[in-house]
Amino acid sequence: MKVYKIPEATVMRLSIYSRYLHQLMDESVETISSGEIAQGVGVSSAQVRKDLAYFGEFGTRGVGYKVEELYGHLMKILGLDRKWNIIIIGAGKLGSALALYHGFADRGFNISAILDVDQNKIGTKLGDVEVENLELLEQRVKEANVNIGVVTVPASVAQAVTDKLVEAGVKAILNFSPRVLRVPNHIVLRNVDLSVNLEVLSFNLAFNK
Repeated sequence: MKVYKIPEATVMRLSIYSRYLHQLMDESVETISSGEIAQGVGVSSAQVRKDLAYFGEFGTRGVGYKVEELYGHLMKILGLDRKWNIIIIGAGKLGSALALYHGFADRGFNISAILDVDQNKIGTKLGDVEVENLELLEQRVKEANVNIGVVTVPASVAQAVTDKLVEAGVKAILNFSPRVLRVPNHIVLRNVDLSVNLEVLSFNLAFNK
């Protein structure tokens, strides 16, 4: 199935829908309507139907969606019907928190390596993974067929680390450093800046006074 020009906001909502459906499966709910999904996640029913329509026809008119079946479709669309190996660069406070977060494994993301340059961190363990020297980057990417690199290093070295990830063959990068990174067109890059999200909140609080 070829899909073109899917808005990023739609993909983000699909992820939210899938989490809500998983919750419903735990509650033994078998069927659900678009309106009930919308109410559960805080969007309109028209938005739910529009988001799903990008990928085909789901559910039965007048009946709704089978929860487990729709969940399976969404997991496949999101690429979560398989395992993804990730490598974390930077074992500081943020990198350590991410490495110890069990939610990644629950969604199919396996932390295969954690690398740093700090000799005080190298050799220590974060969960079941030992922190290793950054010099092993290319070797670990190839050994574990790493797909995704996570950058949690200071801004001053973030671009250099990103370049190393690209050279090692990583195809997607999640950037937590407060720096705008440059990557080739074939690399998927997503930036996570916590201060930006706080600024969005502060804007809404100030604007809606």
